Amino acid sequence: MKNKGIVFGIGAYVFWGFITLYWKLLTDVSPLATMCYRIIWSFIFMIAFLALSGSWSQFVKELKRLWENKNYLFLMILAALLISINWFTFIFTVSEGHVMEASLGYYINPLVNVLLATLVLKEQLSRSGKIACSLVVIGVVLLAIQTGKVPYSSLIMAFSFSIYGLIKKRIPISSMTGLTVETFVMLPFSLLYILFVSPIGFMHYSVQTNLLLMGAGVVTVIPLLLFAEAAKSTSYITLGFIQYINPTIMLLFAVFLFHETYSLAQFTAFGFIWLGIIVFTYGTTRTVMKTRKLAK
Repeated sequence: MKNKGIVFGIGAYVFWGFITLYWKLLTDVSPLATMCYRIIWSFIFMIAFLALSGSWSQFVKELKRLWENKNYLFLMILAALLISINWFTFIFTVSEGHVMEASLGYYINPLVNVLLATLVLKEQLSRSGKIACSLVVIGVVLLAIQTGKVPYSSLIMAFSFSIYGLIKKRIPISSMTGLTVETFVMLPFSLLYILFVSPIGFMHYSVQTNLLLMGAGVVTVIPLLLFAEAAKSTSYITLGFIQYINPTIMLLFAVFLFHETYSLAQFTAFGFIWLGIIVFTYGTTRTVMKTRKLAK
């Protein structure tokens, strides 16, 4: 199938968008407990997936590579901490009824990637990149003025996921092994909290809530596996376009399903952010097209 990668990519981002509804169903569970259960069941699901998919030998080889290179091992621990922060912030923000703020985090995430590449990797920031980042900063400042507070959740989500992605690029292992190791790193802390700190014992909820908590592992892993497949055969430009499906779905949920306040001032602030995204996408597309022409 020629466009298989695009289908997988759209599937991943649509899935991520609808996960917002999933966390809304877990109102009986605190955000911290939800994150811990997400880690526990994601690890269990990944072990089962590796065993059933015949990927166990590759997993063992990559584990040896990590163990032999302590720098990679340290980076994996840091990545596990960052993705846990991202998950908790997202679950907390959604559970508190601020889905719009969560969507903002994923809207500005690609531009944070560009910013970090400039600051950390010393890559040159193009003119379109500078304009895009400036527009996003204006949008965030306007939101802060309009709401009376800095959108910390959005910024934490964007920066934690961007730094996480930056770290993962430095580690030569598959996404399957990466997610398994990351959840394993956080597994002891999750179990300690659930078994000894949480006021509610392990899986001491209703049958429906228990099933949702178990399913947290599935809804975490499926879009990641879809995205991994999409990244293999889909261009950077195409993924750049479709990645905005996720926050757009979340924003629509926030306005039309959860009826969050959406004033003209907020619309104006988001307008600057969307304009920044358009400038960024246009600049990226133009650069890649020029590179392809030169290559020919």
